[in-house]
Amino acid sequence: MRFRARMLMLCALALSWSAPAAHAGNAKPIQLSLFTPIQIFNEKESIGGLRINLIYGRNVNVTGLDLGLVNHATGNVGGIQWGAVNFVEKDCIGWQSSYVNIDKGKFTGFQYGWFNQDGEGDGFLVGLVNVTKDMHGVQLGLLNMTDTMKGLQIGLANIISKGGIPFLPIVNWRF
Repeated sequence: MRFRARMLMLCALALSWSAPAAHAGNAKPIQLSLFTPIQIFNEKESIGGLRINLIYGRNVNVTGLDLGLVNHATGNVGGIQWGAVNFVEKDCIGWQSSYVNIDKGKFTGFQYGWFNQDGEGDGFLVGLVNVTKDMHGVQLGLLNMTDTMKGLQIGLANIISKGGIPFLPIVNWRF
């Protein structure tokens, strides 16, 4: 079990270095935030490295490791996000783990939480409730909802509103 966790972390870190989330020339290497605006760097800065948000932190783009109670990016994220709430206004590549994960753009990678919501999901989503507009991959949860699907849903209630069978318990798919 520990080997798998380490491998997932290494994969997420590898993704973060190739992710376009933060512009290397402009990104600050570290951010420490009590709550925005009480943080080392202004919220309009990108962070490429480590961001720690004790209560709430907001920056434009974040690449690397993002830890905190509430992690908010007004741009893109690439890497690992762990917290109580992860909120990304654009795209996210990597691994998100929290009670609530919300990505308005495209999420690519592994997402784990009680509630996951993505504009477009590409990867593996595990949660009590998973909601996407467009999903490519696997949704595993009690309630899985998407408009369009190319993949598999496993859960108590599985909804694909456009194309295929709109509702199936236990398993639903569209390839």
